[in-house]
Amino acid sequence: MANSSSGDSVTERLIRVLETFTPSRSVQTAAEIGRRAGLPASTAHRIVGELVEAGMLERDDDRRIRIGMRLWELATRSSHALRLRQAALPFMERVQARVREHTQLAILEQDEALFLERLSSPESGSNVTRVAGRLPLHASSSGLVLLAYADRALQERVLAGPLPAVSSETITDAAALRRKLAEVRAVGHANAPGYIESVSTGVAVPVHDETGDVAAALSVVLRRDDAVEPALRELLSAAREIERALGGRRSPIQR
Repeated sequence: MANSSSGDSVTERLIRVLETFTPSRSVQTAAEIGRRAGLPASTAHRIVGELVEAGMLERDDDRRIRIGMRLWELATRSSHALRLRQAALPFMERVQARVREHTQLAILEQDEALFLERLSSPESGSNVTRVAGRLPLHASSSGLVLLAYADRALQERVLAGPLPAVSSETITDAAALRRKLAEVRAVGHANAPGYIESVSTGVAVPVHDETGDVAAALSVVLRRDDAVEPALRELLSAAREIERALGGRRSPIQR
């Protein structure tokens, strides 16, 4: 139901306000929020004020706005993603301790790979991933795993493009991507050398939930010249342990 002269609803405006916050932009003024949300200043100030009053947003001492603890609390209640992260974390810690490189957990969210967790050490190599950050499905090892086991409609939607290049080695051709997805399903893991950064190789394996579906991708980011096999063994072992913690079972390979 429309609630403004522009035709957008109250819910749509609330979402636009909240979506102005990003991992790299966690604090803003009300005026900045309004500008980024495309809202009139008076509307933005009213919505921000109501969200602050409800605890969804908070004001700091300089009256800048940040995400509120109440919103975090509601988002994590009965969260499937939180349950998955909690089940995976002990085994991710083991992988990171043994491989000594970035260890990550991602899920499929709105045709992208959304990262729930990343563990690193000071000596870990280069990595652009961050917690609550996203990467394209076709350009990351985690994304390739999630896409390879996704439903056919989603696969065809991604394959229809565009497939933008993140690096010079990102797959940008639909036929080549289709072959890569078939390879991932055949071997049970994704190897993505240089797809995000030329100096790194992403390696990812699927994690199945209690229904047998792929719920997540567990990955490490290696230096480009590192051997893949030791890390892959650790990932596969950890994935099996996570699946047991989730009560998971493996489903037949989707083709």
